[in-house]
Amino acid sequence: MTEHADKQLILVVDDIPDNIDVLVGVLRAKYDIKAALNGEKALKIASSDPKPDIILLDIMMSGMDGYEVCRLLKADPATSNIPVIFVTAKDDVADEKRGFELGAVDYITKPISPHIVEARVRTHLALYDQNRELARQINERTEELIYTRLEIIRRLGRAGEYKDNETGLHVIRMGHYSRLIAKAYGGNDAWIELLFNAAPMHDIGKIGIPDHILLKPGKLDADEWELMKRHTEFGAEIIGDDPNPLLHISRTIVLSHHEKWDGSGYPYGLAGEEIPLEGRIVAIADVFDALTSERSYKKAWRVEDAVKLIDDNLGSHFDPALVPLFHEVMPEILDIKERYAE
Repeated sequence: MTEHADKQLILVVDDIPDNIDVLVGVLRAKYDIKAALNGEKALKIASSDPKPDIILLDIMMSGMDGYEVCRLLKADPATSNIPVIFVTAKDDVADEKRGFELGAVDYITKPISPHIVEARVRTHLALYDQNRELARQINERTEELIYTRLEIIRRLGRAGEYKDNETGLHVIRMGHYSRLIAKAYGGNDAWIELLFNAAPMHDIGKIGIPDHILLKPGKLDADEWELMKRHTEFGAEIIGDDPNPLLHISRTIVLSHHEKWDGSGYPYGLAGEEIPLEGRIVAIADVFDALTSERSYKKAWRVEDAVKLIDDNLGSHFDPALVPLFHEVMPEILDIKERYAE
C-alpha cells in the first residue's frame, strides 16, 4: 500500500471519458483514483509521486496506444513494477497474448463486469503488496549479507596491518585514497566500490611473515627481503581463486600492487599496462600512506616529501597517467588523512 494515504491508488487510462467514469464508479468507494485520457499523460502520472499501485489501461487509444504505454512503463525502472491490467474491447486471443508478453498481469474485456473488475483489482493489489514486502525483506537481508561480507574483508585486511601498524588505520586510509584516484580516473560506480572494499586486503599476506622480519627496525638482509616479498603470494593463497567479484579484485590487488611501471617490481616483474589497473592505483595510495605514516623502522615523512618521491618515480614505479590524478584529488586525500589520523 502506498505510504502517502490509507487507500491504494489506481490510475485509469482511457481516451473515452465515459469509459473512465464507469471504472471510477466501480472502484472509487474503496480506492483513490487518478485518470488519464492519453498515453503521454498516463506516463507522466505513473512516474510522479505518489505512484499508482495499479494501472487499468485501455489498448485502443488515439495517438499512443495501450501496448506502447505498457512497453514504456515496463522499460522504466521507476514504473516497471507497477501492475498493469488491460481493460479493452479487443477480445482476440492474439491481442491478449501480446498484452501478457508486454508485462501486463491481467486482461479484462469490455463491456466490463463490475464484480470481475473488483475481484481482479483486489487480487493483483494484494499480490503487489506481497511482492513489495518480499522485495523489502530480500533487500534488507541482502544488505545485511553484503555488510557482513565487507566487514569480514575489511577486518582481514586490518589483521595483516596489526602486525606492523597498531591501529590498522592504514588500510582504511589507503582504501579511501584508492577510491578517490579511481573516481578521478573515471571508472563506473560498481568498479570503484569494489576497489574501495578490496584495497584493504592488499597486504593480508603479511600474516605469513615472521614478526622478527616484519618488525625489524633496520634494513632487511637479502634472505629476509626475499621472504618479505612472498607476502603477495601468501595473500593470494589466503584469498583463493574465487569468481566472486570482490574476492577476485582483492586477489588481483594483492598480487599486483608491488609491481612497478618499469618492470622492476614483484612478484612477476610485470611492466606498464601489463599491471592490472587496480594494482597501479593501489600502489600509489599504499606508498603515499606508508611514507606519511610512522612505522617501527621509520618516522613519518612530510606530505610534500612523499608527493615528491611519487613524482620522481613517475614512469618508473608509478603509472604516469595516474600520478596527475593523484594530484587532482590531493585535497580530498588530505581530508581523509586527517580524519583517520593515527
